[in-house]
Amino acid sequence: MHTQMKRDHPLDRPVCSALECRQAVMSVGNHLARRYAPGFGPFAATRDAQPEALEALAGLVARGERLLLLQAVESEVPRGAVLERRAAGVQMVMKVLRPAAGRAAVERLGPADVPEMRALADLTRPGPFMARTHELGAFYGIRDRGRLIAMAGERMKLHGFVEVSAVCTHPDYRGRGYAAQLTSIVTSQILERGETAFLHAYAANAPAIRLYEALGFAVRRQMIVTCARRGDTSDPRSTAKDPKGGVAVNRRRHLLPRARIWSSE
Repeated sequence: MHTQMKRDHPLDRPVCSALECRQAVMSVGNHLARRYAPGFGPFAATRDAQPEALEALAGLVARGERLLLLQAVESEVPRGAVLERRAAGVQMVMKVLRPAAGRAAVERLGPADVPEMRALADLTRPGPFMARTHELGAFYGIRDRGRLIAMAGERMKLHGFVEVSAVCTHPDYRGRGYAAQLTSIVTSQILERGETAFLHAYAANAPAIRLYEALGFAVRRQMIVTCARRGDTSDPRSTAKDPKGGVAVNRRRHLLPRARIWSSE
């Protein structure tokens, strides 16, 4: 029996909600399944957990490509996908902004800054940051002697809601309040537009959750992130089928190396 997903609130399934409305132009797929177009990021979602939706999702993933599913209930992986990891997270929404005081000079980042933005994301791993991720929303950064050392920006956009994402600081510059300063700026821009800011963090990432709570975010609900990759015939795991449709892996979950999905400050 397949789990029926309740759609009580768009934030329960933020990827699906974003790709069905404001960011539909940045997606590929149809009414059964959608994902961000190549270059924007690996996040994807299905209409529900029915076989036809999972089959549609399978057709959107290239061989060897990684797929990220994020919602309030556990996601089933499509046919031929290797389940790499599932992890618990929290979704937080802004209640009353308590902006962090910061004196560092902040600049709006643009296309010319993408190589540095990707290099910083590769180093700090706040989440997937690809060639066109910067087009998803506004990004701001802090530099030291011309070098990009911290940034934050926007990712998923739903009707009335915008996600704060890619919050990261170079390891040599942590502990100076840059993450709080940038998160405050991105959040204030969202609020000034009359929208609600939200973000995600791993449930075990207590320091990040404390930082966001200090700024005025509050945990809305638990979330589950599923990381899968489409296998190939050379992958020995592709011969064992998972009862839910994907490819079986070591069922001792959470022992696989963690791939950063959310802001890691």
